[in-house]
Amino acid sequence: MSRTITIRALKYNPNSKVSKPHIVEYKLEETDGMTLFIALTKIREEMDADLSFDFVCRAGICGSCGMMVNGKPTLACRTLTKNYESGVLELFPMPAFKLLKDLSVDTGNWMNSMSKRVESWIHSNEEVDISKLEKPIEPDVADATFELDRCIECGICVAACGTKLMRPNFIGAVGLNRVARFECDPHDNRTDEDYYELVGDDDGIFGCMSLLACEDNCPKHLPLQSKIAYMRRKLVALR
Repeated sequence: MSRTITIRALKYNPNSKVSKPHIVEYKLEETDGMTLFIALTKIREEMDADLSFDFVCRAGICGSCGMMVNGKPTLACRTLTKNYESGVLELFPMPAFKLLKDLSVDTGNWMNSMSKRVESWIHSNEEVDISKLEKPIEPDVADATFELDRCIECGICVAACGTKLMRPNFIGAVGLNRVARFECDPHDNRTDEDYYELVGDDDGIFGCMSLLACEDNCPKHLPLQSKIAYMRRKLVALR
């Protein structure tokens, strides 16, 4: 038997001089297997064409549909409405990112800035001949690198981070995860001193308070806290 669910969403356009933040309530019939993405799409198609939220893949891969649901950051396409017993879902945009409109925030420019800040590319003086096979590496090393490469840059770990809310310049778990990814990659020739120059301060590896919210909310279940702790142990000797 279906039930009626209530979705309360923040609506606000910071680019409009007349727009003011306010909550709009929508009621709709829940269907089998309904995700929050499906519910929002139904609202936009049938009730409020002006409601803004982001999506691309609808499969938990692109990371576009991150938002706050009853106080917790999550992906709308991976959130089943049936899991909310009260039938009430309160939606807000993720904090720490620039608000574009309603539930839509600009994670793209933030992630681009983060990538430049941690120099997110292979550092090596070796010339690569693309006509030849790459040098082989040990399977366990490749697995460790690929594991951290599963990050989809959804911004959920940033939105969940208490340190980030207190320190606007904090690089966040996503940035520290990126550093750990290159640290374990044998193709990258950077030293611990090089990584210390990038993240060896209170806006980097030493700013994390280990509140665990990043790993608790990561939709890809990445080992964020263990990697942050690993990098902190390596770099603390250089402080």
